[in-house]
This record gives sequence, structure tokens and C-alpha cells, in this order.
Amino acid sequence: MHTTVKDVHTLDGLRQFIHKTQCEKENLLADRFRMTEVLLTRGNGSCGLQFCVCGPRNVRLAAIWVADQNVVYLYEARGSRYAKLRLINLLALQQQTRAA
Repeated sequence: MHTTVKDVHTLDGLRQFIHKTQCEKENLLADRFRMTEVLLTRGNGSCGLQFCVCGPRNVRLAAIWVADQNVVYLYEARGSRYAKLRLINLLALQQQTRAA
């Protein structure tokens, strides 16, 4: 699946979108399962974020946001990529990541 996402405008919006999407993928209740976030770096600067939703029985759903391409890769519990999403609002998200 390769598609574009137009309604994500902020870093918080990206977090909410990924959490909701991953929870829906495995039928998890979003308010019961938290999501962790790790800043990815290359050289001296940040290059993206890694998100992980931890579900029951060690279920882990991952997502990687690649900042310079403004693409989100979504991975299911078995580790297979099931979606590649291009975000339309490139500059707003990149600027927020650099400030973090």
C-alpha cells in the first residue's frame, strides 16, 4: 500500500495518526496501549523517528518516519512492512524535528 496523507500537519498530529493507525491494524484499544518514540540520528543531526506500539503478549507494531523523504513506513506485529505513506506537509514536520 502506497498512499499520501494530507491531514497530518504537526509532529503531535503524526504521533496521533500513527498510534491510531497501528492500533486499528491489530484491533487494539488505543487508550490501553501506549506508544514509545525514539529519535533517529545520522551523523550530528536527526533524520527521523521510530514509533512502537506495545500490545498484549509482546505484540509490537512499529513505524518509521524518514524526515528527509517525509515518508512513514508501517510494520505489522510479524515485522513485515504493510504500508508506505507519503506525508504532504513536509516543511512543518521537518522544522519541528530539528527543534526537538
